[in-house]
Amino acid sequence: MDMHLHHEEKHLKSSDFISDVVIGMSDGLTVPFALAAGLSGAVASNALVTTAGIAEIIAGSIAMGLGGFLAGQTELDHYRSEQRREYEEVERVPEREKQEVRDVFAAYGFSEEMQHKIANELAQDKDKWVEFMMRFELGLEEPHAQRAAQSAATIGISYIIGGTIPLLPYFFTQTPREGLGYSILVTLICLFIFGYLKSKVTGQSPIFGALKVVLIGAAAAGAAFAIAQWIGG
Repeated sequence: MDMHLHHEEKHLKSSDFISDVVIGMSDGLTVPFALAAGLSGAVASNALVTTAGIAEIIAGSIAMGLGGFLAGQTELDHYRSEQRREYEEVERVPEREKQEVRDVFAAYGFSEEMQHKIANELAQDKDKWVEFMMRFELGLEEPHAQRAAQSAATIGISYIIGGTIPLLPYFFTQTPREGLGYSILVTLICLFIFGYLKSKVTGQSPIFGALKVVLIGAAAAGAAFAIAQWIGG
């Protein structure tokens, strides 16, 4: 009889990718939806709504993608800057750096003898030493070299996918008001599904998270429509 119990740990992987998808999709579903709703209260042609919507999606995806690229590049630049500083410090003040290693293990309850032994062993490999300091002293993980480009692409594509959803009904209806009705139905359903999945993946209450996303999207669209009506009235 097999007496061994198999324990499978479930952890969230690819968190950077998921974060980028969430950023792109949430803005993509909300901003073009609010724009289309606002225009529906001010214009009488679906062509105007779809043209403005497409222009916004293109501009928004580029802006969001660029923002993701700059954020990823800044993260990488910061890591490399701190890494260079750590290499300089292990060369210039090695004893102080060893003491910082000992302090880390002292916090975990290691004996003083073991602290010295680990610090001396770690100092034999400068690259591993610096890597240890980056991770445990500064709390920094090395970003992937292609992180900035991947982030830009993921956010941009997610924005386009999300932004296309509220515009689709306007291609198949006769008036902006009719298109808006279908757009509200389709977009709120998608917002609910998106909010549900996002909350489930991140360990939050799926229903509460879904309703929160729906309310934010509905509030943005309602405000845009009301403002357009007020200005046009």
